[in-house]
Amino acid sequence: MDTTASSPVRSSVAPSVRVAEVIAAVERRYPPAWAEQWDRVGLILGEPDAPVRRVWCVVDVVPESVAEAVGAGADMIIAHHPLLLRGVSTVAPTTYQGRIVHQLIRAGVALYAAHTNADVANPGVSDALATRLGLTDLRPLVPAAPGSPAATVAGQGSGRIGTLPVPLSLAELTRHAAAVLPPTAWGVRAAGDPKRTITTVAVCGGAGGSLLDAANAAGVDAYLTADLRHHPVSEQASGAGPALLDAAHWATERPWLDDLAAHLRTDLAVEATASDLDTDPWTLHAPSAGRPVVAAHAAATHR
Repeated sequence: MDTTASSPVRSSVAPSVRVAEVIAAVERRYPPAWAEQWDRVGLILGEPDAPVRRVWCVVDVVPESVAEAVGAGADMIIAHHPLLLRGVSTVAPTTYQGRIVHQLIRAGVALYAAHTNADVANPGVSDALATRLGLTDLRPLVPAAPGSPAATVAGQGSGRIGTLPVPLSLAELTRHAAAVLPPTAWGVRAAGDPKRTITTVAVCGGAGGSLLDAANAAGVDAYLTADLRHHPVSEQASGAGPALLDAAHWATERPWLDDLAAHLRTDLAVEATASDLDTDPWTLHAPSAGRPVVAAHAAATHR
């Protein structure tokens, strides 16, 4: 991709709002107080008084998504993942993050992040994922802790549990998830008996391995998330808990961008676009070569 973006397309919408007003609209829906203490949400760079015509919504702040936003004439990027989540001592242009910071400043593009505060919101990241799958009767997988800032709104917390409109086999659910989620080289993979009947499903946008115990305790038939680790999945597949579906991290969080962009268009006189640029770092997938084999765990379920 050409990252020079020398001729950005500027919006015809009058600059009637400012960066600070866009931030206020986002924070009315996803208050920063709902974020985890370790998180770094909020304005990362940009002048609060700068005019905003067009907002670009992305999951990841990477050179390619920045170039796309600049080329589209965006004045502000709202990202799910914070660019500076971990402490840095420099933003020199010789560093990865520094190059992005300099690119944004040169282009006059503000940058804001809504991360774990959007994860626990109702509706939030996992609601958008559950809706893509067609789940109904949604409730939190892990409700917000009583007394926490996020608990001030009903139905908030991490992950979601819902019901499929009609039961599906695990194989059918895996194909369904691959069809309705944004396409990636990673795709969707599953652990469990392909013929198992699935009615209730738990989901968590992004890396949801930490909620695996909660999915077990909830008694759901399947749990879909991203970035599951080998050994916990292997142990799970040998037990009686839910079947597991593992999708690309980006694909499980991309559906939320549509909700975010729609909120901004409704709340403000601003253009807002949800980027479809696949920023998942895994770019190639090839089936294993050689004679097909039956996986040990799947074979064991038919003994």
